Amino acid sequence: METNTNQQSTETAAASVYTPDQLLQSWLGQRRVTRRVIDAFPEDALFNYSIGGMRPFADMVKEFISMGGPCVRGVVTDNWTPIAGLDHHTGKIAATTKAELLQLWDEATEEIETYWPQITPERFQETVLAFGQYEGLVNYILQYVIDNEIHHRGQGYVYLRTLGIEPPAFYDRS
Repeated sequence: METNTNQQSTETAAASVYTPDQLLQSWLGQRRVTRRVIDAFPEDALFNYSIGGMRPFADMVKEFISMGGPCVRGVVTDNWTPIAGLDHHTGKIAATTKAELLQLWDEATEEIETYWPQITPERFQETVLAFGQYEGLVNYILQYVIDNEIHHRGQGYVYLRTLGIEPPAFYDRS
């Protein structure tokens, strides 16, 4: 039985689990949890504490900051140049205090919220070359950025527990 290409496209679009806005709201909920994890760290431990050869949590957070906003902006504009001072390869960001890190976090969240509504539904199924080296469907690239944050946030939970600090509830995304 042959299926016409237009019918396949319609069926694929109709098979969506999340609308673009639902995906954004889910990610923003994850970001709120991550922000609370950042805030739960004592200042010194945020930038210097590590176990098992892992990076300090601040370095992981700098990576998230350098990826989230610039990725969504890149999807919309096809400009994959990192923002001045933000390099997703190295996580090099000039933040040396928790307050500075949280300010950059909030700015990155604003960038995500600003650009996201400009992503057309069709764009999620287009192939891009993110940051000049990561080729894939927009949907996959965005999901990688979200998954990367959640994965490394888990490392932050381990750090907090070894410091004797109860981490924020992962399921409270408010």
